Amino acid sequence: MKTLVAVPCMDMMHTQFVHSLLSLKMNDAYEVRFGASSLIYDTRNSLLKYALDGGFDRVLWFDSDMTFKPDVLTYLNEDMDNGFDIVSGLYFKRKPPHTPVLFSRCDIIRHKNGMLEPVNDVYLDYPEMSIFEIAACGFGCVMMNMSAVAKAVEQFGMGLFIPVAGFGEDLSFCMRARKAGLRVWCDSRAKLGHVGEMVFDEDYFRSFRNGND
Repeated sequence: MKTLVAVPCMDMMHTQFVHSLLSLKMNDAYEVRFGASSLIYDTRNSLLKYALDGGFDRVLWFDSDMTFKPDVLTYLNEDMDNGFDIVSGLYFKRKPPHTPVLFSRCDIIRHKNGMLEPVNDVYLDYPEMSIFEIAACGFGCVMMNMSAVAKAVEQFGMGLFIPVAGFGEDLSFCMRARKAGLRVWCDSRAKLGHVGEMVFDEDYFRSFRNGND
């Protein structure tokens, strides 16, 4: 399988991320490509086009402020082998509240006056060490099957990451993907940290919740 490791970034990357990336057990079937732009949705769309034009079977997205172990790659490749379309790893917001960057609901509500309202519900009580379906996710760590994503491109064109109605580029992508018939998942075995003033991971999230219950 030919896999593109796609990393949108600015001029610099966190040392912890670089160390994590170098620890992955990648062979010649992997290509790492960085995209630098002040508009992250434009960078993501460009990297997606590169993957399609280059005949890649899978894309593994990383944000440059993530930390992870090599087993992340093992779990996500296993999910792709089992036929899942889009799978996120498990990570948490780096600013309070340090909730999972997973959503059980991600919709746009049209009110009677015609106003549009973005609505999303955070997936707090997620299943442990398993794969489960979600409505949307951030793109800190996401692997996708390009044969499935090509169906969304056929329906919506190459602008899958263009933000809509108050959502970021990542949730906008997920909404379009679901409308094209794709399913979005999280594999909670694939655990990552989020670099901020400290590394926020699952242990921190659990201690944060226990201290506020």
